[in-house]
Amino acid sequence: MAIKNKYVKSVLADLKTRYKDQPEFLQAVEEVLESLEPVIKARPELEKAGILERITEPERTIMFRVSWVDDSGKVQVNRGYRVQFNSAIGPYKGGIRLHPSVNLSILKFLGFEQIFKNSLTTLPIGGGKGGSDFDPKGKSDNEIMRFCQSFMTELTKHVGPDTDVPAGDIGTGSREIGYMFGQYKRLRNEFTGVLTGKAIPSGGSLARTEATGYGLCYFTNEMLKEAGKSFKGKKVVISGSGNVATYACQKATQLGAKVIAVSDSNGYIYDEKGIDYKIMKEIKEVKRDRIKTYVDYSKTAKYTEGCSGIWTIPCDIALPCATQNEIDEKSAKILVKNGVMAVAEGANMPSTPGAIAAFQKAGVLFGPAKAANAGGVATSALEMCQNSARLSWSFDEVDEKLHGIMVNIYKQASEAAKKYGMEGNLVAGANIAGFEKVANAMLWQGVSY
Repeated sequence: MAIKNKYVKSVLADLKTRYKDQPEFLQAVEEVLESLEPVIKARPELEKAGILERITEPERTIMFRVSWVDDSGKVQVNRGYRVQFNSAIGPYKGGIRLHPSVNLSILKFLGFEQIFKNSLTTLPIGGGKGGSDFDPKGKSDNEIMRFCQSFMTELTKHVGPDTDVPAGDIGTGSREIGYMFGQYKRLRNEFTGVLTGKAIPSGGSLARTEATGYGLCYFTNEMLKEAGKSFKGKKVVISGSGNVATYACQKATQLGAKVIAVSDSNGYIYDEKGIDYKIMKEIKEVKRDRIKTYVDYSKTAKYTEGCSGIWTIPCDIALPCATQNEIDEKSAKILVKNGVMAVAEGANMPSTPGAIAAFQKAGVLFGPAKAANAGGVATSALEMCQNSARLSWSFDEVDEKLHGIMVNIYKQASEAAKKYGMEGNLVAGANIAGFEKVANAMLWQGVSY
């Protein structure tokens, strides 16, 4: 869909000129701005206040060197980042990604998406993202500890429980969060909720590990329910095999579906009898092994090299939970041809614009990432609440709150789409609902000179 509004078009053109070397960021911005055209038309005060120019530019971008010593005594150097995008409705909130692919474009895309995702939770958290091109794979625990301590030594100057609260992401699990939290505590001499995804004894929240995958299924279930459908008896394909995929597999199974395929960056497993999420947990959380070892546990499972082929498997529901742009237009059309009725994004921006257009044209129910995978950050915010109050809620209490949040996110997106004449378009609805809350806060707070 081509942008027609003069103001929206000029903002995007300026961004494309200044950030032509940041394709992921520009892709995320263009998708959001396309959705906002009817809002801008209906609310001229947004243009007068320069809301689009301000919301697409990070409030602060921090880049720094991370020096650490490997087990052989050699000094290694990585690049660290923190993009503090928008704090209009609360402290910056977003994960720390540790992966060789990390660069400023990817972190700006993630931070920008985080603004609206966090807004949709209705909790008081702004948008941010950070990370490093450090790769934890193949590193010893001591090497990871030394990197994390060096990373946090610089980051500690810029974060805090009421300023910026990072969390985990790809490559950053409980182990890495623990090393970072320990370093922050030593340097600041304070025990605060500066990081989420902490271990339970250190102030972590029950259900945080499960939250994104569970939340994805709660959102998808609500989307299906509105269409008179359900998970029950449906075949589900899930890309990825990390936390999001594992717990999406668990919850989808509990809701009556049969998950028939999962993947990692090397290839995918197909099992017509259904994937056992307990085996996934054993492989990924205990043994930290590749998904291909699943065939050692199941005689009916088949492993195929190359992860993109997973979308050729006929299914009723597809849950992409691996990485950005993993479903292109070609894969989307194959899914449609094979009868997929619903797609909900567990990863950040896993579908290309062409893929989304193909799904929408075919009438496939489509849940965009900033709505469908908001369960993780929502539960991180619940962890912040518990830390601030010095409380610890039970698993069931957190899960109940998470379920309520995800149902409410669906309703916000659905109602916003309907309000602006795009009923059923949850991509536009999620963008608009998330945007309007932040834009209103920015208007209320005025412009700093």
